[in-house]
Amino acid sequence: MRASMTYAFGRLCGLGSLPWHASEVSQRMVGNPSVSETVATYMTSLRRRKVRAGEVATSARAITQETLRKVYDFNHQPEVAEIKEYAAGSRKQMKGPHEWGGGRARRLLHLAYVLAFLCLLRFDEVLKIQMQDIEWVSETCIKLTLPYRKTNQFGGVKPFYLHLLPPHLAHLCPVRALAEWLIVSGITDGYLFRKIVSGDRVSEQNSHMTSDFFLEMFRNNLLDVGIDPYPYGTHSFRRGGCQWLYTCCRWGLRRICDWGGWSTELSNLTIPSERREDYMNPNRPPSLKCFSCGRTCHCI
Repeated sequence: MRASMTYAFGRLCGLGSLPWHASEVSQRMVGNPSVSETVATYMTSLRRRKVRAGEVATSARAITQETLRKVYDFNHQPEVAEIKEYAAGSRKQMKGPHEWGGGRARRLLHLAYVLAFLCLLRFDEVLKIQMQDIEWVSETCIKLTLPYRKTNQFGGVKPFYLHLLPPHLAHLCPVRALAEWLIVSGITDGYLFRKIVSGDRVSEQNSHMTSDFFLEMFRNNLLDVGIDPYPYGTHSFRRGGCQWLYTCCRWGLRRICDWGGWSTELSNLTIPSERREDYMNPNRPPSLKCFSCGRTCHCI
C-alpha cells in the first residue's frame, strides 16, 4: 500500500521522490508525503507489532521438480493433449473439470513453466518473450536473449543457453517444450505466448498473454493433479528453479547468481570461469579435479 501511495504521489501527482520536508524558503511542506521519516518509522513499528501478534508473512510456495513432472505427465495424456477447438469455458460443451483447456493451451503453459523455472525469470518477463529473442544454435540447443529485464532496463542482458535434456528430464526440457508449442501454434513472429481464445485456438493478434489469464490456467492445471493451488503464484517457478539448481544440480551460489542475473556486484574474478553456453549443457566436459576430494563431477 505504501508503494502504491509513493507511486501515486510521485508519478500521478508529479511530486517526484524527494522526501517530505519543509521548504527553507517558503516553510511550506514539499516533496512526496509517502517518503517521509514519520511514515518510515510507522511501517517499521507496524511490522514489529504484526510479528508480536503472531501474524506470519506468507509468500508463494516454490514449485518442485516433482510437481512439474506430475503436470507434464497429466498434460501429455492422449485424451488431454488432444487439440480442441471448442470454448473451454462453455458449460454446454464441458464434460468434466479437466476440460478447461486443450492441447495447445497445455503446451503453452508447460513451455512457460520450463522457461521461468530454468532461467529464474519473473513471469512478466516470460510472457513478453518474442520470437526474435529466440535463436536455434543447433538442433539440441536454443539461445534466449531478453532485450531487457527489471534489473537491466537498458539492455545488456546475458543470454540463456538451453540444451536438450535427457529423456528422464523431459518434463524440464526447454527444447522439447518449445518445439511442441511452435508446431501446434504455428507462431513464426511476434510474441511467443499469446492468449488462448475459443478454448484452444491461439489469438491472431500480436499481444502477449496477461499474468492474470496465465495464473488462472496454471491453478486449473494444479487442480488437475490434485494439488491445492492457493499457496502458489507466478513467483513460485523462480523460487523453485533456484532451489532445484542448488539442491539437485549442486550449483554454487555464485553460479546461480550469474545465471539468474543477480551478480551485478560481483567482479569477474569471483564468478566461475565456465562458459555460459555450458551451464545447462548435460554433455559438457567434466570440470577440473577438485584439489580436496579429487572428484571430476560438475558440482565443483
